[in-house]
Amino acid sequence: MPSCSPNSTLERVQPLLGTFVSVRVEADDAKAGHRAIDAAFEAIARVHALMSFHAPQSDLSRIHRAPAGMRVVVEAQTAEVLRLALAFSKWSEGSFDITIAGKLVAQGLLPAPSQSRAPDTNACWRDIELDDGHGVVLHHPLWIDLGGIAKGYAVDRAVACLQTHGIRNACVNAGGDLRLLGAGPHRVVLDTGVADLAQQPVLEVDEAAVATSSSRAFAASGISPHVHGQTQACIGMQDCVSVVANLCAHADALTKIVLASREACEPLLKQLGATAYLHDAHGQWSTLGVAA
Repeated sequence: MPSCSPNSTLERVQPLLGTFVSVRVEADDAKAGHRAIDAAFEAIARVHALMSFHAPQSDLSRIHRAPAGMRVVVEAQTAEVLRLALAFSKWSEGSFDITIAGKLVAQGLLPAPSQSRAPDTNACWRDIELDDGHGVVLHHPLWIDLGGIAKGYAVDRAVACLQTHGIRNACVNAGGDLRLLGAGPHRVVLDTGVADLAQQPVLEVDEAAVATSSSRAFAASGISPHVHGQTQACIGMQDCVSVVANLCAHADALTKIVLASREACEPLLKQLGATAYLHDAHGQWSTLGVAA
């Protein structure tokens, strides 16, 4: 986290995005600092409202209720996340796929969308068409879950708001997906699921985003919120990965791709200037990407 003097540090926490989100800033003027934090939380709440799998008026719910082939116009931010998610699907050859929501519903990890058609089990990311006017067409019935990328995107939006308000040193943390502003080094504790906090590793990073994903908490049940887009198999049951990138949306999506593809995703990590730290079931660490 950024190191700040107590007199200039402001921090608030709100429940959003299915987790607790904290926004910490350095500000000489407390009122200005709180206005910046207000704007950051408003940006996160906007992403939450637009891309919620549960909320009936979200863009995703409207897409799910529409018949296959019908064009649904979504907000610009939703279109931006969908476009980025589809790019990651292409780059990862389908291991990252936002149409795995049907699998998550079957596992009891998500509720079935109301008033929507059951998804075609053969549908995938290629069945989503997105045009320049923010129109979305599903060529087969399917359910979209943006949980693997929207949280990181929300963090990026919050950071952009802080910068607009003149904040130069800050940390936005959404349940392990975080982004740091200001000169480092910043110390980030990686949650590998180890009970002994003293054994948890610490990264030192400059201004960067860090995201961590693991299915270890689900290992006993045999189900996982992380699913390989091509095989539909649960991934990362005993692995934990943290990705350092410039954008939190990139880091968020890349964690799932690393869990699914391991060393095969190294060219993509390097393409995006990202580094992955993989902790496997045997307690061994490997580094992939830029720092490898």
